[in-house]
Amino acid sequence: MIIVGNVTVAYGDLVAVADVSFTVPPGFVLAVSGPSGAGKSSLLWAIAGAVPVKSGQVEVDGLVITDRPTAAAHGVVLIPQGNGLARVLTARENLTIPLLADRKPSGDAELEEVDRAIERALTDVGLADSGDHLVEELSGGEQQRVAVARGIAQQGKAILADESTSELDSTNRERVLDLLRTQADRGAAVIIATHDPSVADSADGHALMDEGRLSWVRRL
Repeated sequence: MIIVGNVTVAYGDLVAVADVSFTVPPGFVLAVSGPSGAGKSSLLWAIAGAVPVKSGQVEVDGLVITDRPTAAAHGVVLIPQGNGLARVLTARENLTIPLLADRKPSGDAELEEVDRAIERALTDVGLADSGDHLVEELSGGEQQRVAVARGIAQQGKAILADESTSELDSTNRERVLDLLRTQADRGAAVIIATHDPSVADSADGHALMDEGRLSWVRRL
């Protein structure tokens, strides 16, 4: 469960998120839409512990989020806008590094399970044959799908997807939305920041951000 309580995020005098509160229960998908600069990314990054809150509090499954390493260790997965991939590594290596850090496998059986999780995730996003390609060799849409694969492979408690369908065609957009829905179905709380009305329509709830403030289009 994600609980956002009166959260404000500011960069100097610029308020990016203004006193926002909401809850996303396990098993639900919330879409957050709004114009560029409305505060969507800052909100997701605050929930992920990647930027500090000026006031208020974020809690995920009973843990108050204070920084990114703690949040990541607790299962808060951020799929960032821009993908956040290491371009000089392969697609598979970009999945391997966070999974090894998260699971800390101690034997061959656990290493094999990590390998299986990576192959499942790449297959799920339609990139089963691209695992050994350098990220810089992939198209923008393929890179976006690698970032999604990395996120879903971690099987987090909370999944924060920031514009994760923006460079995809309709087929792959539906594929990614189905994967995020599957993550919710297994018990994750999912938030998607988006400009795409069809993505917002697919979610259980839809909130609109403008100038850092959140209002409801369709409540969870």
